[in-house]
Amino acid sequence: MKKLFPKESLADQAFKALKDAIITGKLPQQEELPEEKLAVDLGISRTPIREAIKRLAVEGLVQLNKSKPATVATFKKEDGLHYMEIRRLLEIYNIDKHAHQISEEILCALEDNLVEQLASIKNESYNTFIDLDQQFHLLIGSIGANRKLSELINEANAGSNRAFLILSNTLEVSAEEAYYEHEEILKALRIHHNDLAKQLMTRHLDNVERRFLSYFNEEDKK
Repeated sequence: MKKLFPKESLADQAFKALKDAIITGKLPQQEELPEEKLAVDLGISRTPIREAIKRLAVEGLVQLNKSKPATVATFKKEDGLHYMEIRRLLEIYNIDKHAHQISEEILCALEDNLVEQLASIKNESYNTFIDLDQQFHLLIGSIGANRKLSELINEANAGSNRAFLILSNTLEVSAEEAYYEHEEILKALRIHHNDLAKQLMTRHLDNVERRFLSYFNEEDKK
């Protein structure tokens, strides 16, 4: 990892550097994260490292341990399948019931989001892509007047509920596929073809599940 220099807060930089290392598999599951070593590697003090690790723990990417260094989190296949079941129930239902209410403001925000998604893929910035991917789903989840449903979609796309997508280390091969699937969903929403948008979201979430399950298939071969 490259040494860091002040331009944004050191804690922010450390958070992004460590998250990127987890996303790309440079820091694999169960890898210990000793603060002193990370501070030397990144050329900063232990304080911003400690803050970054706490933020990663909130996102479900790091496991905090008493009297021992934190470790990169692990995830179980069953957890991922359960989270995907919840996302299907919420996100597909939301499109089915509320897609006709989508505003021009949200459609434009989705279009801008897709531009940034493609740029992040071209720049191989998967740290940025996973955030944009989440934002894309939350924007669609915000349509309609049911705020409680939007809050549940937000919870299903946050923290440890989404961490398994990162920890499976499949982003580099799946980001472009996900981008084109998002693009097709937006096209259907733009022309108010709500049944098609629902079908495309169903297919997209099925593919998300297939891609993270490929991690376990590779693990079984080892």
